[in-house]
Amino acid sequence: MREILIKGQLNKFQSFSDFADEFQLGERDLLFTNQFLYDEFMEEKGKQCQIVFQEKFGAGEPSEEMITEIFRNIKEDSYDRVIAVGGGAIMDIGKLLSLKRTGTVHELFFKEAEVIREKQMIAIPTTCGTGSEVTNISVAIVKDANGDTTKLGLVSDLLIPQEVCLIPELLITLPYKPFASSAIDALIHAVESYLSPARATMTSELYGVKAMELILEGFRRIGEEGPKARLDYLEEFLTASCYAGIAFLQAGCATVHAMSFPLGGTYGVPHGESNYALFGKVLEKYDAIKPEGKIAELKKTIARILGGTEEDALKNLAALEERILHLKPLREYGFKESDIEVFADSVIEHQQRLVTNSYVPLTKELIKEIYRECYE
Repeated sequence: MREILIKGQLNKFQSFSDFADEFQLGERDLLFTNQFLYDEFMEEKGKQCQIVFQEKFGAGEPSEEMITEIFRNIKEDSYDRVIAVGGGAIMDIGKLLSLKRTGTVHELFFKEAEVIREKQMIAIPTTCGTGSEVTNISVAIVKDANGDTTKLGLVSDLLIPQEVCLIPELLITLPYKPFASSAIDALIHAVESYLSPARATMTSELYGVKAMELILEGFRRIGEEGPKARLDYLEEFLTASCYAGIAFLQAGCATVHAMSFPLGGTYGVPHGESNYALFGKVLEKYDAIKPEGKIAELKKTIARILGGTEEDALKNLAALEERILHLKPLREYGFKESDIEVFADSVIEHQQRLVTNSYVPLTKELIKEIYRECYE
């Protein structure tokens, strides 16, 4: 069994101002963020930095074109530290900005350019879902040799931020729907790493279970009291997301992420929401194909946290998630029946690093079956 040590230094602050004072921000710092976050939380303490807003280069998840334009506009020798403040897209691009530019963005993601860390990376998440602040992966929408669009992950331990700063106040402005899809995404990270047959470790189980406990307790409160209940539990959600990130750094994500990447890359479905669209059905298939394995332990854990029987655990989990965020069929995102075959081929061709972590052997036929049932 191989354990990956947690490489980032974890910090927690009550405000961005406290963080800025501790880290002594200056003109050689690149503050990469969104303008609405800067205006709300950082303007006073961040103005001495070089400031770059992601939205200047386009909306949505990182693409090969967006990252290329960002590189073109930010001189490599103009900063020593990258301070990435934002959601998963900010984290993914911030990690790339910490690297020496050894090739094009396309060459990086297709493993044709060397990954060399050159700058210090400080990660400050403003969502409670990606866990990207502690992981060794950066994800982007790219085009393969055939011109087909998909999402690929660049994986290297050199991408793990050296400093991670959790600041719960930064989640206050996160609207409810992105919050909900982010939190469900964190839950999926915890579950997929827990079920990983090849890479699960003592560390991934410890952090994964704790993340599940915190997230499901928060969901229970929201289900009973309404969306505003999250505001008194933001620190726990942020911590849970970080824990889930540590878990999947160890054990990896699997089927849900592998199958959601073509959906997000083709139709621009937000990452957490595209994962949620597939999560419940994937768990159902796991339970039907191999009920006596680790899925049985997962059901015990869910029943312990939520109450009810182990037999009803997955059904109760789905019902709670539905109270948090409505589950839509794939067709409502623009997914077509003809995509089933195309997306299945894309998963097999491009997502083997995730497919290998599947709780059950992930054949093309099983992938098509899951897409078909989620389409309806």
